[in-house]
Amino acid sequence: MEERDLGTAQKKARKLKALMVFADESGFSLLPAMPKTWAPRGQTPVLRHRMSWPKLSAIAAVAPNPHIWMRLVRGTVRSRQVVSFVRYLLRTYPGRIMLFWDGLGAHRSRYTREALRKRGVRLSVHRLPAYAPELNPTEGVFAYLKHTTCGDTVLPRLVRLCGRFVRE
Repeated sequence: MEERDLGTAQKKARKLKALMVFADESGFSLLPAMPKTWAPRGQTPVLRHRMSWPKLSAIAAVAPNPHIWMRLVRGTVRSRQVVSFVRYLLRTYPGRIMLFWDGLGAHRSRYTREALRKRGVRLSVHRLPAYAPELNPTEGVFAYLKHTTCGDTVLPRLVRLCGRFVRE
């Protein structure tokens, strides 16, 4: 799907009265950031930490009306979490949904395809082209979270607060 194809998809969504939803996944690193520091000339400063951190991923969807749905996942996003998230989208939005996402393996797996096929006429899934983050507004949401909102102090707090709500 190219940019000109998105225009036809938008017309089709308007005709079907469907909501266009763009979904994506991202991982958050909880490693400490490399700070700037001073050291005597010729002596490289050494920063030490345990190198063990919880792996946190997020799956999110953005609609232009504007709505944002997000779920945190411990570890990496797998097919079961993708299907669970799509079910969540269908529960929270009563109308038709045109879902656009990339070619992640969890999106293309047999489990995901069969589970989404059962969703019927309310859901149609469309694949975005590879290496085209400018077509997916969810990328901008994750960029904002990673580079402005969730710094070294906010993201670990978010993990602790959401820890009891994060599903395996």
